[in-house]
Amino acid sequence: MRSRIDRRQPQRSDQRRAAILEALNQHLMETGFDSLDIAKVARQAGVGRSAFYFYFENKGAAVAALLEPMHDALLAANNILANTDKPPRTRIRDTIDAVLRTAENHRYLFHAMLEARGTSGAVRDLWDAARESFVPTVSAVIAAERASGRAPDGADPVVLAGLLLEFNDRLIERCIIGGPLTRLQLLDGAEAIWMGTIYGATR
Repeated sequence: MRSRIDRRQPQRSDQRRAAILEALNQHLMETGFDSLDIAKVARQAGVGRSAFYFYFENKGAAVAALLEPMHDALLAANNILANTDKPPRTRIRDTIDAVLRTAENHRYLFHAMLEARGTSGAVRDLWDAARESFVPTVSAVIAAERASGRAPDGADPVVLAGLLLEFNDRLIERCIIGGPLTRLQLLDGAEAIWMGTIYGATR
C-alpha cells in the first residue's frame, strides 16, 4: 500500500522506495526517531539524500508510511467488535486486547509515530485519518446494539465512536510509553469505559 503522503504519483513498482523504507525500519530499531539520520538511511538504501525527499516530505512522513501495514491489524481488531456471535463484554475486551497487542508487536514504530506526530502536520493528519477510518464500524455497532435492545439510547453513535477511538489513542500511548498502570489495569479500565459508554454498565 502506498502512503497517502507519498509525494509522487503511484507507480507499478518502486524498488528504491521499498529500499528506503527497509533501511529506515532498521535504523529506527537501532536508534529511535530522534536520532534518525536521513543521510545514513539513504546511504544504506543505496540512494542519495535527495532521493529520500523525492519520496517523503520528511522522516516523520516516512515513518507514517512504515506504519500503514499496521492499519490492517487494527482493522481486524475493530471487526472483532462487530461479531455479534459473542457477548458484548467479550467482544469489547478482545478488541481492546488486540489493539494493545498490535501496538506492542510494533512498539518501536508506534513510539516513532508518537514522536513524529508532535512535529509533523502531515503525520498528524495521517494518524487522525487512520483513526477516523474506524468510526463507521464502531458507530454501526453502537446503532445495531441499540436497535436490538442490548444497549440503551443515548448520544449520537458517531460522536461516541469518535470519542472512544480518541480514548484508544491515549490508551496506546500509555501502553507504549509506560505509566503507573499495568497492562492488565489498562485493559480492565478500558473495558469498563467502553462498556459504560455503549451499554451503560461496567459490571
